[in-house]
Amino acid sequence: MIRLSRKMKNNLTAWGLMLPALSFILLFTVFPIIRSIYLSVMDFRFGMAEPRFIGLGNYVRLFHSDLFWKVMGNTLFFALITLVPALLIGLGLALIVNKKSKITGTLRTIYFYPVILPMVAAASIWMFIYMANNGLWDQIARFIHMGPTDVLSRQESVLPALAVMYVWKEAGYVMIFFLSGLQSISPDILESARLDGATGWKLFRHILFPLLGPTFLFISTVELTNVFKLVDHIIIMTEGAPNNASTMLLYYIYQTGFTHFDYGLSSALTVILLVMLLVVALPRFIAQDKKTYYN
Repeated sequence: MIRLSRKMKNNLTAWGLMLPALSFILLFTVFPIIRSIYLSVMDFRFGMAEPRFIGLGNYVRLFHSDLFWKVMGNTLFFALITLVPALLIGLGLALIVNKKSKITGTLRTIYFYPVILPMVAAASIWMFIYMANNGLWDQIARFIHMGPTDVLSRQESVLPALAVMYVWKEAGYVMIFFLSGLQSISPDILESARLDGATGWKLFRHILFPLLGPTFLFISTVELTNVFKLVDHIIIMTEGAPNNASTMLLYYIYQTGFTHFDYGLSSALTVILLVMLLVVALPRFIAQDKKTYYN
């Protein structure tokens, strides 16, 4: 009979406990990534019996496609106009509800309520708000003598309109993390700063902001990666219209793979999305983590 050492028993127990999670990760994350990389160098479309190796052909097609670069521009622009407002509004809400008051609990509930709505429900609500002529947005515009705007049908306004909806939904989510960060700061530190004369902006700039560094690092990375993975609201509100002005990368992948059934090209787009997510996430944690203060 083989007798195992205590260390080996602990290792086997640990691996046994991790096995279910590792199985799911391998099956639903690692395998699809490997499969996408494999298909990205293949010509594989609906009706083909077997994929045909074409090397970097799919990537060459994409880099010579005006639509691909338009989609990439839409994605990056949407990320820019949603990330900063979501962080600023979320931080502002956290500062408001961090104060002790009789209505603090009510305010937290109100601010967080949009977060629990499914994206499909939120998109449906805002689609009716943006509805041409009869929607709330156009009625307000008509009241102030601007005339109907029909923001979802104009190329210059469709992405900002979608950004307003997304920030409305995500601000409460960001608020929760900033609120947690604020409440983790020792009251002794804040009291010492106030005794030294730090109040208002000076208190926030020199005390709160540096101590919220880990929270900023985490939530900015999460929000930036989430923006690249948005698709539900586009399907509900615009379907990429007008003239692909609201088409973003994940929706483009969906169209290519499930509408045009070009699995090789959609896999190449998926690999590009994965690379973008790595470029966004890894340098931020490697470089900025060294400059972040952890209490």
